[in-house]
Amino acid sequence: MTTPRQRYRRGRLAAAFGGLAAATLAVTLAVPAAAAGSTLQAAAAESGRYFGTAIAASRLNDGTYTTIANREFNMITAENEMKMDAMQPSRGQFNWSSGDRIVNWARQNGKQVRGHALAWHSQQPGWMQNMEGSALRTAMLDHVTQVASYYRGKIYAWDVVNEAFDDGSSGARRNSNLQRTGNDWIEAAFRAARAADPGAKLCYNDYNTDNWQHAKTQAVYNMVKDFKARGVPIDCVGFQAHFNSGNPVPSNYHTTLQNFADLGVDVQITELDIEGSGSSQAQQYQGVVQACLAVARCTGITVWGVRDTDSWRANGTPLLFDGSGNKKAAYTSVLNQLNQGGTPVPNPGNPTPTPTQPGTTPTPTPTQNPGTGSCTATYSEGQKWNDRFNGTVTIRANGAISGWSSTVTVRQPQRIIATWNGSPTWDASGNVMTMRPSGSGALAAGQTVSFGFTVQHNGDWTWPTLTCSAS
Repeated sequence: MTTPRQRYRRGRLAAAFGGLAAATLAVTLAVPAAAAGSTLQAAAAESGRYFGTAIAASRLNDGTYTTIANREFNMITAENEMKMDAMQPSRGQFNWSSGDRIVNWARQNGKQVRGHALAWHSQQPGWMQNMEGSALRTAMLDHVTQVASYYRGKIYAWDVVNEAFDDGSSGARRNSNLQRTGNDWIEAAFRAARAADPGAKLCYNDYNTDNWQHAKTQAVYNMVKDFKARGVPIDCVGFQAHFNSGNPVPSNYHTTLQNFADLGVDVQITELDIEGSGSSQAQQYQGVVQACLAVARCTGITVWGVRDTDSWRANGTPLLFDGSGNKKAAYTSVLNQLNQGGTPVPNPGNPTPTPTQPGTTPTPTPTQNPGTGSCTATYSEGQKWNDRFNGTVTIRANGAISGWSSTVTVRQPQRIIATWNGSPTWDASGNVMTMRPSGSGALAAGQTVSFGFTVQHNGDWTWPTLTCSAS
């Protein structure tokens, strides 16, 4: 997480990318009460995910605060108490008290802990701020080793390195004192963390990496790809997800999460807050949750604070509970989206829905419709559960096209309850969805693109019918 004086730099990103919620919201259906989780953590657990929050030790005496935190969240991150300046205020002298207070509260209440953060250019203790070169490298690695070793066995995942890349179009590393110790400093920190706590997941964490087209996103992706290729120990990537009207949830957010997951790492939304209010804020939150649920390796979501008044951006009212602890519209949208389910996390230790066979319903053959113009829409079946199934439509250009649209028609009583990788519109019945690309729809001859959706079948397992139209 960045400091308050850095909070507005995100707003400088172009708003032209649009909001994910506007691009991907589907028809909302109520989940039967017996199947629905009544809290955020319970609803997230239905697909094997966690739902967490950041906790400040100074607020653990606040009964309203701790009641909400204990009821709603099952993953806890220390807001500031485990950062470098708090952990080692004087060189060689570690202050564990505040960090221990949060870790102990979490574990005593049956929750897991994300450690935040071992190495960061900001919030370094005063003695470290003016260090350079090999002396700083030694001090940084010693800090990583000492802190990770102290909490060994108590931490689910560490943000090993935080915010190491520059904003803007360069895709360069941030010119920090840590970067000046050598370009391999991030790798060295991850290796030290693995040696100190082999059981914790090791994450890289950053902000403004939400839009797949951004240079910073690509730079982090290339680093993770390189680490995986060379065996550098990295298990997950954290997306801070601090959004506002100038930097809304991008329409390609799901694409970003999926592309990182395809590298073989978990993806986690680590510091979510969205400035705003009412239905607009609720839709943005719903879009973020929807994107995570569509990616099997998106293992959890953490909001950065409990109530609006606890937020580092309190004036923007960015959280799920107001200052009095009341649930906001954003809370309801998140809970409803979680209860609609998603792609289960591929972890045998987590609960996942039991696959259901269609019974006597015949399995349809794949649909291929040449459509009009020069594109083909092909349907493929995804995962199935008791009450819903996933489907993917692949659009293939039979010749060069500048755009496309595809209609997906489901039969009553079916309803499409979630979509990803496209911008849908609906007819009056709600049974016919027209999907268009979120960005450019231009495809070269033979090129393909896919979008997906979840159908709540209500007893009818029939696959949808498709058309494709190109321009």
